[in-house]
Amino acid sequence: MHETLPGRAHFHIERTSKESPGQPRQRVFGFTALKQEDKEQDGIAILHQYLLTISQHEVFQTFFSRLSPYGITPGQYGVLSCLWKNGPTTPKEIARALRLENSTVSGILDRMQKQDLIDRVVDPNNRRSILVIATPSAMAMKDDVLKAVDELNVEILQDFTPQEKDALMESLRRIGRIDEEE
Repeated sequence: MHETLPGRAHFHIERTSKESPGQPRQRVFGFTALKQEDKEQDGIAILHQYLLTISQHEVFQTFFSRLSPYGITPGQYGVLSCLWKNGPTTPKEIARALRLENSTVSGILDRMQKQDLIDRVVDPNNRRSILVIATPSAMAMKDDVLKAVDELNVEILQDFTPQEKDALMESLRRIGRIDEEE
């Protein structure tokens, strides 16, 4: 399949199969720029963007399938991770920690409350504020979910040397503008 990015470059994508059937993966194997003088610059930028997008998609899909036995999505895992780490938290603090819009977090919280994973309670220190808390059912799955996430991280990085893992983590921190403390 050929795709053209607006006013930029033209590249070809080949669909291939992973080792497990039914799990398609896209791989770029060639591209040409529309303007010769922009070929190198545009091609590299497009390739970088494409590789980041495909890598993020691949990890997200794998993450999604690993979390599905627990009935949660990657976004819901992010919320639970905040609650497991910090205890009762405001929706605004969750949005800030996950780098999501407040409205996005609100939708995630609505779905999680319907699933009995979280509850919203009035903050006893500020009655105008709402706190999000993990329910007993969310706390019951904590160890299993964290184990599944740890196993996924090991699997995704298994082909990397320790130096490559360090370089990847540093690169991702720089791209995401994330301090090591976060």
